[in-house]
Amino acid sequence: MIGQRENASGAHFAFTDRWGGVSAAPYEELNLGGAVGDDADAVAKNRELAAKSLGLGPDRVVWMNQVHGADVAVVDGPWGSGPGSGDIPSVDALVTTRRGLALAVLTADCVPVLLTDPVAGVAAAAHAGRPGLVAGVVPAAVRAMTDLGADPARIVARTGPAVCGRCYEVPEAMRAEVATVEPAAYAETSWGTPSVDVCAGVHAQLERLGVHDREQSPVCTLESRDHFSYRRDRATGRLAGYVWLD
Repeated sequence: MIGQRENASGAHFAFTDRWGGVSAAPYEELNLGGAVGDDADAVAKNRELAAKSLGLGPDRVVWMNQVHGADVAVVDGPWGSGPGSGDIPSVDALVTTRRGLALAVLTADCVPVLLTDPVAGVAAAAHAGRPGLVAGVVPAAVRAMTDLGADPARIVARTGPAVCGRCYEVPEAMRAEVATVEPAAYAETSWGTPSVDVCAGVHAQLERLGVHDREQSPVCTLESRDHFSYRRDRATGRLAGYVWLD
């Protein structure tokens, strides 16, 4: 259900697949997205199951309403009463200095970006799709972390399952637009048409920011039936990435 990694400094990173939950088709099984048409009770149960499997209380997980922008919220506790709560702000990155508080990011092809500076006690989660890459959500998240005492040289970055550059076909004009902002995202599909490699773009941005401790998931969501993919299925669930510090 969830792949989790912990480093020696007490930083935790976790990414879900689609299995082990209670949602019915087309959201089967572990849909964690509250705004995709799934039953709200099923989503709440899935979030509870996922949190408990990570050793977290569901009330220690912070979610966001993602809008493909670059706004960042600094948080010290959860704010919503449930999936789809109107109390949750529209942002695409969360940052916290509260240890034991997990930050969550939802995806179904976009790149989930998890960041920590365990020395400074700062963690962040960002949602980087193609628009977010262009808008600069990842640099915005790193800036918010440094404002709270983080050092890019100490930041540990992990990116989770996402559509790969071999599969993310786009019109030529769109590829050119993205590449103008981030040349590393310029790509070609496995069948020879224009594409965008959002994850390559994210890692290039992190490298320029001085974040060198980085790992990328090998999973392409469009290719993997164990993961949700909006581009493949349209009506589908959402995966989640979680990050927190002990």
